[in-house]
Amino acid sequence: MNNHFSKISLAALALTSAFYATPPAFAQVAGGTTTVGVSVVESTQLAAGWSVKKTLMGKAIYNDAGQKVGKVEDLIISPDKKLTYVIVGAGGFLGMGRNDVAIPVTQIENKAGKLVMPGATKDAVKAMTPFTYATNTADTSQRDAFVAAADKDIAKGKAKVSELEKKAGAAATDAKAKLDTEITVLKADLTAAEAKLAEMKKATAVRWKEFEADVSAAINKLRKSTNTAAA
Repeated sequence: MNNHFSKISLAALALTSAFYATPPAFAQVAGGTTTVGVSVVESTQLAAGWSVKKTLMGKAIYNDAGQKVGKVEDLIISPDKKLTYVIVGAGGFLGMGRNDVAIPVTQIENKAGKLVMPGATKDAVKAMTPFTYATNTADTSQRDAFVAAADKDIAKGKAKVSELEKKAGAAATDAKAKLDTEITVLKADLTAAEAKLAEMKKATAVRWKEFEADVSAAINKLRKSTNTAAA
């Protein structure tokens, strides 16, 4: 990597141009018409190019104080063929307990051949949301079943609120006060459960597990309030 490239994203342009420059090639896919291979222009680019494996992969990333904050584990190329994220591994020992996170390439600089992320700390990187590889074939059945069950509990909670409100409207003063208290508690638990479930629904299918514990806790609390409310 050239030292006058201060950002990895600039080097990424060189990488992608080497892959996608000119179409002439030396081979064809069997049974098809798609040409593959390397043209004369591309061969020249390859000879003058740089190696991701030797230049970036496994390379340490430091903060501006010279402290190591992680190591490059992978690179993410966007659909428009540009390097957009660096997957950085932080913490752990021999790969165990390591937290892989996605860092935008704009936050990483190349200073005299050294990868630097200004202002970063190892603890801050470790505290970031773990990176998970997306897959087009992700099995969403478990998530769908979990969401359906949560929606069912929320529907029961709403029905219970309506039932208690009707009773409170026809109840005597003392009984009404007790029912009003139960309604207030139930509504609060209902609102909390709906908010947690909404967060999960906004997340991608591969990230829903990150929200499961919070949603479960809110739903369990709602279920308890629903079941203990006046019959």
